[in-house]
Order: sequence, then C-alpha cells, then structure tokens
Amino acid sequence: MTDGLRKGLTAYGDAGFSLFLRKAFIKAMGYSNDALDRPIVGITNTYSDYNPCHGNVPQILEAVKRGVMLSGAMPFVFPTISIAESFAHPTSMYLRNLMAMETEEMIRAQPMDAVIVIGGCDKTLPAQIMAAVSADLPTVVIPVGPMVVGHHKGELLGACTDCRRLWAKYRAGEIDDVEIEAVNGRLAPSVGTCMVMGTASTMACVTEALGLSLPMSATIPAPHAERFRSAEASGRVAAEMAQAKGPRPSELLTPAAFRNAQVVLQAIGGSTNGLIHLTAIAGRTPHAIDLDAFDRLGREVPVLVDLKPSGEHYMEHFHHAGGVPKLLKQLGDLIDLDARTVTGETLRNIVANAEEVPGQDVIRARADPIKREGGLAVLRGNLAPRGAVIKHSAASPKLLQHTGRAVVFDSVEDMTRRIDDPDLDVSADDILVLRNAGPKGAPGMPEAGYLPIPKKLARGGTKDMVRISDARMSGTAFGTIVLHITPESAVGGPLALVQTGDMIRLDVEKRSIDLLVDDTEMAKRRVALQQAVTPKWAERGYAHLFHETILQADDGCDFDFMRRKGKG
Repeated sequence: MTDGLRKGLTAYGDAGFSLFLRKAFIKAMGYSNDALDRPIVGITNTYSDYNPCHGNVPQILEAVKRGVMLSGAMPFVFPTISIAESFAHPTSMYLRNLMAMETEEMIRAQPMDAVIVIGGCDKTLPAQIMAAVSADLPTVVIPVGPMVVGHHKGELLGACTDCRRLWAKYRAGEIDDVEIEAVNGRLAPSVGTCMVMGTASTMACVTEALGLSLPMSATIPAPHAERFRSAEASGRVAAEMAQAKGPRPSELLTPAAFRNAQVVLQAIGGSTNGLIHLTAIAGRTPHAIDLDAFDRLGREVPVLVDLKPSGEHYMEHFHHAGGVPKLLKQLGDLIDLDARTVTGETLRNIVANAEEVPGQDVIRARADPIKREGGLAVLRGNLAPRGAVIKHSAASPKLLQHTGRAVVFDSVEDMTRRIDDPDLDVSADDILVLRNAGPKGAPGMPEAGYLPIPKKLARGGTKDMVRISDARMSGTAFGTIVLHITPESAVGGPLALVQTGDMIRLDVEKRSIDLLVDDTEMAKRRVALQQAVTPKWAERGYAHLFHETILQADDGCDFDFMRRKGKG
C-alpha cells in the first residue's frame, strides 16, 4: 500500500484535518479524487533560462509525466535549484551542496512515494544523487543528455575540449578575432551537456553504472527523440517503484555498485571531478571511497572509450557504438554483473542485451585499449599528504616524469594578473603552481586548475606544461595537470609553503608529487606562515555555513554534518 497524498502530513495536530485541508487546496488545481488516490511520483524541475544544458527539461518532464500516468500513478512536478557551470559565481561547486540539501528537504517535505531527479550540468547529478541517498526514497535519475557535435572548417567540434584548444590557439595568435567569433557560435549547436567526456558525461556514465538510471540513458543526445522515449520509460519505472516501495538507493548502492562505478570512471577516461562527486555520494552511505584502492583499480582498468579529451570521438558516437551497456560488456570480469538496478534487472541482464555494432571503434576491447591504464591516478608525497589527482590519460606522456622549478601564484586573481606579463620569469620546463584555490581558499574549489600557458610561451609554441594546484579542472580539459592537492593551502597544507624557485618532482608512474625542500627549511617556513582568519565573504548566510563546514577533496567536499553518522 502506497502512502500517496497521506504521506508526511502537515503538523496541524489533527491528521484528519491535515489530509482534508491538503486535498481541498490541491483540488484547486483541478484534480479528481481518483487522481489524488493514486501513488505519487515527485519529479524535479531543474529548468532555468540560465541553464542551456537543461534546455530540454520541459520536454523531458512531459515525457516522464506521460510514463507515470500510463502506469497508473500520479506525477507531481516541483522546482529545485538549477546550477549551470558557466553561469554560477564564484563556481558551480560552491552551490552543489546547497542544491543537495534543498533537493533532499523538498523530497522529505512533500508527499511522494518515489522521485525522479532530472539533471545533467556538472554539479546537478551529483547533488541530486547525494540528496536521494540521504532521503532514501525510491529514485530514478534522468540525465538530460549531451549536445550533438558542432562543425567548423570540416572538423567536428565539442564543447568544451575544443573550446579550450581553440581558445589556446587564439591566445597564441594562430586564430584571429573573426574566426574565434565564428567558433563561438558553433561549439554548442544544441541544448544539452558537453558532448565530450567532461564532468557531466562522466557523472551520467557513473550514474548508469551505479544502477540508478535506465540503460543507455547516459549517452542519448539531448535533442533526440530517443531521449524522450527513455524519459517516458523512466516514468513507468518510477511508478512501479512507488507501488513496490523500492528499491531504495540504500538497496542499490552496495560496495559492488561503487566498485563498478569506479571501474567505469577509469575506463571512460572520466573527469577528475567525478572522483570528488563519487566520494561525496559514497560518504553518505556506509561504503566510503578508498583513494588508494581507486588508484589500484586504475592500474588494472584500461581506458576503453575513445572520447575527447583522452581520445578522438564524442558522446553521440559513444551512444551509437552501444553506450555504457557495451562498455560494461567489454570490461568483462572487471564488473560485478550481479549488481541490481532501478529497473529490477541486474547488470548481467543489461550486458546480455548490449547492442553489437559492426565496425565501431569508439568502445575498444580490453586487448586493444586507448590507454593501458585507467584515466585517473592518485598521487601522494610531501606536497600532497592526503592525495592529489591527475588525469594522465589526457596528459603529455613526456611530462609524466618531470622535475621543474616552481612559478607560484598566490590566488586565482594573482594568476590572472601576472600569467601574461611579458616580464614573468617562466620557461616551458617550469612548473606553474596555483594555491588558495581549494574548497575554502577560493572559495568553492573553482575549475582554475587549468592554468593557461603564459602567452609568451604559447606564442613560442608551448602546448603543455606541468601545472599544480589545490583547485579543480574541467573534465573537458587536456594537459599535464595535478589537481586537488590535499590538504589545501588555505588550511595550512604544504602547498602554502612553496616558493618560486623551489624544485618540484612529479612521477606519475611512482604516483608521487614532492617538493624538493628539506624538512628544516619546511619547518622554518611553517613557523612564518600566517594563521588563517575567517574571510569577509564568509561572515554570514550560506557562505558562513560553507566556510565553517566544508570538507577537503579527499572527503568529497561535502559538509561535515551531512556525512553518514558514525563515519570517521
């Protein structure tokens, strides 16, 4: 028996009156008793004029409602925060936990027997899944889907790997004002998320691997009719879950499910952000992510998906090659096929039905990988005692073992001011270091880790340099870039002690990142380090909550009070 409209009655001290009043007011919307007596499926509406990634949400909503009603349940759409990566100040990551909290509370506050969350842009799917885990109501996740590819001068374009590549050419003087303006109108030819393996695509694939969304839902292009048929099918599944009262996220998110998600994250050459988000999701369950275990998986799991920025293709090509089900099939015994999904099937059933596409070269066999090891590596050393991450599948092989002189920027603002100064003392062999760009320092750990190549070097032909920071980086970016240095410099991490001229050694094969300064000198610098004070921006409201309770990257940057009780 479902609870429907009777669930979570408003506290008037008289349950009968509470139900009577609720029905009286909702009938103002024109509902009949027959409609109101059915199981309720709540559906989040994340549409916003500020969020082109979610531009197809109105059509998805109509398809979902159709699926719910065809299965005999009642759909109720409700709005939540919508976060768009390129419109959120200071960074979308600053708002992820706010969206998670708001979504969780709206799920708890309103009567629903199951919920469908619709998201896509980088921080929305993680926020919604964090909320779903904490609310633990039967949940179906619908990604909005990737854009279709753009075209320019006979080549395919993808936001935003090619955004960065072509902008770098513009900075280097290889593209003029007229051409970069033409490119600007062609990079994003439809609504939807970035069509490369950025954070949005990464999280959609991870969600499917976790069993929280329907097969193929990660890869269907946003404008395609198949996207809306999948949404209708998701509505049907949610209606069935509402009546069955399950499965709940707590039943699906097992150690096997999290291991599968980590395998997929490595095999797709996924975004470094994906590891932070998966860590945050797992932190709300009993099954924490172990960074060293994740790195060991990376030694075993090859990159099999030939997709930018690690490869050559785009998300629609991944979809037409068979999508995540085909990838799971190629991964073979690396995947636990007995893991359950929202459809009631196991991954074994889904893999058995994976499409065989003759001649496709996007999803490789394990014997013919894009990269021998997984996309992400976890580094440790005296510069990152609690870890750092590099997407070595999208790095320059010659720089993966490199020792260079540090050129230090004290903040994002300092970097912006000095990076293109012709008098900046920098060479291509140096290591660019950005600090005070972590969760507390920036705030919000912005995607500033993709430090631009200094203009004078770019115009001399330099395409890549080793770059190190406590910031994040877009999953769409290419380069030899060490991120998530933990602890961050703003809380006294070793990054705060680096000085321009120091030597730093990176060795990805050995998984190490070290500052080549002796312990005595380090201790002397630490004594001179100024104690952190609460910045002016964090004196009130959400900013204060964020500053006082945000965790470090190795804990997923969740709020300390939102993690599962009993966790260390």
